[in-house]
Amino acid sequence: MPKVHFKSPLDDVTVEVSTGTTLLDAAEKAGAQVGHSCGGVCACSTCHIWVRKGLESLSEQTDQEMDRLDMGFDVRPYSRLSCQTELGNEDILVEITEESLTAFMDENPAVRRRLESEGKWPLKK
Repeated sequence: MPKVHFKSPLDDVTVEVSTGTTLLDAAEKAGAQVGHSCGGVCACSTCHIWVRKGLESLSEQTDQEMDRLDMGFDVRPYSRLSCQTELGNEDILVEITEESLTAFMDENPAVRRRLESEGKWPLKK
C-alpha cells in the first residue's frame, strides 16, 4: 500500500492507504488539514494541493478537474485537486497549499481558534 506524506506550514503527517484512494480521503484519514468546501465533489478548488513527489503514478486529470483547477490560486504544473486524484502504487509527497489550508480553517473554526490562541494562525509571512 502506498504512503502519502502531507506537508504544511502547520503539520506534517503520513498515512498508508490502498491504491485507488483519493488524496482527499487519505488526508482525512491522516488528519491532514486539506480544505474541501464542496464536500469533495469537484465543485470548487479548495482541495488544491501540490504533488511534490509521485505525480506520474496518480490517476490522470479529467477535463472537469482541469476546469476547476483554473479557478484555483497559484496553480502550478504539479497542482491537483485532492478530491479527484486517486493513488497509484507509489508513495506520494503532497504540499498543502495556503488556499486549501485557509479553506480548512474556515471549515473548522474550533481548530482555527485554538491555533490563533497559540499564535500559529494566521500564518506569518
